[in-house]
Amino acid sequence: MIRRSTVVYIIILLALVGAYYYLKNRPQPADISVTPEATIEQTSYLFTADEGVPTSIRIQSKAGETIELTRDSTNAWALTLPVAAKADQGSAEAAATQVTTMRILNKVPNLDPNVAGLKTPEYVLTVKFNDKVERTVNIGVVTPSESGYFVQDAAGGDVQIVSTSSVDALLSLLTTPPYLETLTPSPTAAETSLPTATLEAGIHNETATPKP
Repeated sequence: MIRRSTVVYIIILLALVGAYYYLKNRPQPADISVTPEATIEQTSYLFTADEGVPTSIRIQSKAGETIELTRDSTNAWALTLPVAAKADQGSAEAAATQVTTMRILNKVPNLDPNVAGLKTPEYVLTVKFNDKVERTVNIGVVTPSESGYFVQDAAGGDVQIVSTSSVDALLSLLTTPPYLETLTPSPTAAETSLPTATLEAGIHNETATPKP
């Protein structure tokens, strides 16, 4: 007679064998390739490409300082304010590029314009584009974190925060207008030698004249 414990061991062994064959021969699930969801960071700008290419840039401060750059009939930049003058084309074109890259960091709906310094703006920026579009935006104070300026379209809408670096790059035009530097002509050789020649002639005449 088979002992009961032996029967138990046989049953356990058969169960293990059955489990082994089941696991070995069961259908494998198809491989699933999991692609992490891409996070798309949408960048917004104060002026969009749809508005065209800047043809005029005007900045006026609360203190009354004003600068204006305008493209002339030959598409070259010229200053019209504070005085009419030729502009350094590289610096003026850099300012026009800066206009199109003023990045919006955030929007602050329902913010009191007084808090943002927009009721009486620190600066007013007016840009004209070649598509005959003109936009004016008010620039307020710097945010508490100093990461940007409070900005609002003159026509209204939500207050936005525009990066400090992009605004400061334009505001610097007020203190350093991009005038075209004109070289002062250096004195010619004839001009530099004239005083010396005249002096020598005077000395010669003085020594040649006999004293009484």
